[in-house]
Amino acid sequence: MLRFDFCNMMSAIVKEKGFSPKELEESRERAERALDSLKRKSPGFTRLSRGQERVCAAINEKAARIRERFENFVVLGIGGSALGPIAVERALDTGQSGMRLFVEDNVDPERLSRVFGSLDLKKTMFNVITKSGKTSETMAQLMYVANALDKAGLPLAEHITATTDESGGDLIRIVQKEGLEYFIIPADVGGRFSELTPVGLLPAAVCGHDINAMLKGADYMDKLCTRGENNPAALYALLHVLGMERGINISVMLPYADSLKYMSDWYAQLWAESLGKRYDTDGKEVFAGQTPVKALGVTDQHSQIQLYTEGPYDKIVTFLKVDKFREDLTIPSAFKYIEDISFLGGKTFGQLLEAERKATEYALCKAKRPNLTISLSGVDEFSVGALLYFFEMATALAGEMLGINTYDQPGVEEGKLAAFALMGKAGFENKKAELDAAPQKDRSLIIE
Repeated sequence: MLRFDFCNMMSAIVKEKGFSPKELEESRERAERALDSLKRKSPGFTRLSRGQERVCAAINEKAARIRERFENFVVLGIGGSALGPIAVERALDTGQSGMRLFVEDNVDPERLSRVFGSLDLKKTMFNVITKSGKTSETMAQLMYVANALDKAGLPLAEHITATTDESGGDLIRIVQKEGLEYFIIPADVGGRFSELTPVGLLPAAVCGHDINAMLKGADYMDKLCTRGENNPAALYALLHVLGMERGINISVMLPYADSLKYMSDWYAQLWAESLGKRYDTDGKEVFAGQTPVKALGVTDQHSQIQLYTEGPYDKIVTFLKVDKFREDLTIPSAFKYIEDISFLGGKTFGQLLEAERKATEYALCKAKRPNLTISLSGVDEFSVGALLYFFEMATALAGEMLGINTYDQPGVEEGKLAAFALMGKAGFENKKAELDAAPQKDRSLIIE
């Protein structure tokens, strides 16, 4: 269903910038230890592909009721609560579901004003997603929506469903007080690993997608990514970790399909937030991580590829390609008197896209730039579930190899605390005083 081509990571293709078979053989034990460690820890995301039959049945039943009554489904969430639903809907949308999905993953007032102002509230269901219920951005959106529904005389319980922690946090208190329907985020699954929980499954089901097939795809990939030999996730992780140790500190995700464009956004959070750590698990400063960069073929052949082929040797490029598109168009033989374009006539746009990808792959190899290709036979629920799970496993294994905690995000907390203080949250007076005492900006360096 998925094909993993690592040939262009090897020295046989990209010469001294690649990896030799000897290096991989010498690192085999490292990869095996990482896999054994991951199996012992058994993080929550690794158990999601099985045992969710009752959850899926409840989600499908709720989704059917939503589709019968509403035209708009609005996700209120940020980070892992938003990027996954966006990526899956973009991948699977064929324009035939009849449901309009909005994912409000920011608090830009102009966008919120346009989106909320354009919605018929009577025909809109809101899905608020936050595990803790303390996410300021999401809770602010919920407060706005609740007020708008109240002014319109519409019951909150008929227009808001929640996805949150079962017992802790502020959102579950609101759920219980207001009588909202809700779904549970498993306690041992973090936000960026939560797309195969109700966080992502409910929006997908509402939009008419087969969530059971998504989980079957993930289960298929779990079998590939837990075996000792020919493990694609372990090899992906190992090659990137070895690259980091060589100073290759950028991971470029380059899909050649618009349907997979937002997989890059989802991957960026997963890879950056999971692996970007100051300390290892022993408390030693390591400043681990690799910066993810998102691009799109062929669009970014005309904006970024120049850097990738002739800039610093600091990148690994991952191509995502689709073997068979759901639709294709033939390029007509127009303007036959223009010889420079006549060769295009009779070819399909799918052929052109793949030719562009192969050409970019060749150019990177010729310039000794490591790259790899992940091919999907087609884009459907099974392949999307498999792809999501592959990257989650690869990220988790990379974290094991780096010796860091893959699942926390301490670097995010300081900004959260400062935002609480600046917005006047009770209990953060000391943090506000700390902010007030911070060095002031040099006004000579501000040009107006």
